[in-house]
Amino acid sequence: MQGDSSAATAVSRRWTTVRVVVVGDPATGKSSLISAAATDTFPETVSPVLPPTVLPAEYYPDGIPVTIIDTSSSLEDKSKVEEELQRADALVLTYACDQPETLVNLQNYWLPEIRRLKVTVPVIVVGCMLDLRDEHFPINLERMMGPIMQQFNEIETCIECSAANLVEVSEVFYYAQKAVLHPTAPLFDQESQTLKPRCIRAMKRIFILSDLDKDSVLNDSELNHFQVKCFNAPLNPNETEDVKRVVRDNLPKGINHLGLTLDGFLYLHSLFIAKGRLETTWTVLREFGYNDDLELLKEKLPVPSAKAPDQSVELTTEALDFLKGIFSLFDSNKDGALEDFELDELFSTAPESPWDEDPYKDSMERTELGNVTLSGFLSQWDLMTLLDPPQSLAYLLYLGYTGDLSRAFRVTRKRSLDFKKQHTDRRVFQCFLFGPKNAGKSALLTSFVGRPFQDNYTLTNNQCYTVNTVDQLQASGNEKTLLLHEIQERDVKELLSCNNSLAACDVAVFVYDSSDEYSLKRASKLLMEVARKGEDSGYSVPCLLIATKNDLNLYPMAIKDSEMVCQVMKINAPIRVSVKEKHMNNIFQKIVTTAQQCHLSVPETEHGRNKKRYQQLVNRSLILASVGAAVAIIAMAAYRAYAGRKSNSNRSV
Repeated sequence: MQGDSSAATAVSRRWTTVRVVVVGDPATGKSSLISAAATDTFPETVSPVLPPTVLPAEYYPDGIPVTIIDTSSSLEDKSKVEEELQRADALVLTYACDQPETLVNLQNYWLPEIRRLKVTVPVIVVGCMLDLRDEHFPINLERMMGPIMQQFNEIETCIECSAANLVEVSEVFYYAQKAVLHPTAPLFDQESQTLKPRCIRAMKRIFILSDLDKDSVLNDSELNHFQVKCFNAPLNPNETEDVKRVVRDNLPKGINHLGLTLDGFLYLHSLFIAKGRLETTWTVLREFGYNDDLELLKEKLPVPSAKAPDQSVELTTEALDFLKGIFSLFDSNKDGALEDFELDELFSTAPESPWDEDPYKDSMERTELGNVTLSGFLSQWDLMTLLDPPQSLAYLLYLGYTGDLSRAFRVTRKRSLDFKKQHTDRRVFQCFLFGPKNAGKSALLTSFVGRPFQDNYTLTNNQCYTVNTVDQLQASGNEKTLLLHEIQERDVKELLSCNNSLAACDVAVFVYDSSDEYSLKRASKLLMEVARKGEDSGYSVPCLLIATKNDLNLYPMAIKDSEMVCQVMKINAPIRVSVKEKHMNNIFQKIVTTAQQCHLSVPETEHGRNKKRYQQLVNRSLILASVGAAVAIIAMAAYRAYAGRKSNSNRSV
């Protein structure tokens, strides 16, 4: 495997120039270095600070020009230097080979200062004026810089040069450009001399995609196909044998009788990087769609977008069938659930598991042993697709989805149109769960994914989700996915401040503690606020009132008060549940049914009724005005016809 001009083509799509900023102590040769690189001659005199200098594209194999920014070392210009550091693609940090104190200052001031400014670009450490170093005191650059590079891993490479003798001058900016276009840091751990985990994961996925016959080996034909795809040039038989011989001599398990194994494939790329041929590995990665963070370029994925706020994105049957196949493939003991190691292996071709952090952590159903069920697995994908379609599509690709990407997702119909048609074809519903503190929201969420009830109340710090499938009672086998999204009481005001805040909500549930009169009052107020927001924004949603802790003693007027709230708001009577006693009253099926019957159980406020009456009055007035205008027009036309006939009659006489 070897690179050619295709590497330059892949890079040129992303960069028009590489901006290299040169910084360092006074009199360390910054300006002389830049001038010598630009003119290929040593300047007898040089300005204290040079203007921006461009090294043209033809200087470099990648065909990308380099813009070099010289900087002042005076304290008066410190703010200007900081500004340039923030705009840099790469830094050249200089010290003078004949002035050891400048190297000390590099370690004690410049590198910490770069970190303080949160500049995270690659750094090339350059020793200038090599010709002035005393030959009686030779320095081992690797031994001298090794500890510094371990302390500051942003250092990409170190090099010493002489502008006076034109030694290694052009190489300085070649290395700087290369560090930007083909960075080492995402791929390789310099200390351990091994590929980094994300690089291994990306290369494993590329290997699997290139293994056309799926026998876990790249044979000669597959190797050649891979070479043509990435480098636009085939491997001749001798080159193929050379590649395999290198692997066999250094890593016997990297080759078997069929061809190159995954271990051998990874070894080759580790070897390329160790020898400084990072452009080879980066060409492969970019051909397969990876960016510098070793993630697929989401902006290039054909993700359908919801054109209206009340539309959402769902997985299609085709994508769900693929995911069911993946689940079965990694369920090694065929027990219908994935253990943690199986789930880790399933995501081993992705940058990392997408579900280790909020909002996905702890959101899906697991068995008593903590394993992931198929319904939990598919529901979690529904959650990720609803919240972040680009990420969901990217992870389908990480897992090896090769179907038509345009057919993996579907965009739902507008919910406002569903309301008018009194029907929805959505498969995934999002429920906003409102309620005061200690009302039982969290218990409801955890019960939805089969986790046991906890007596000790723990305040939820963030908005959180649980997700699961719900089998509708009236249509056995007709499964829907329900997302319960807990909204903390303190976050309601901020949520409702956005005009489209309820557009993503298919059904709103208001939870209160049936033993606490104040809890019902708070839930009722929240119901009123949400109903009012829906009326004003045009995104009214069906609502349910849920009385939790039905195992406790109700306060005296609990039933009457709650039913009165529902009558006034014109929604269904409260649903009473006890999570502790596991008396759930089919609550989740009822939530889905309410979401499906989106035109029912929509609350009305007095404000809304007045608004509706006013609109009806306006409509009647417009109708009457239209009828009056039509009558007037008809009368005018009749009068003109009559006048015309009378006039004709008079002329005849």
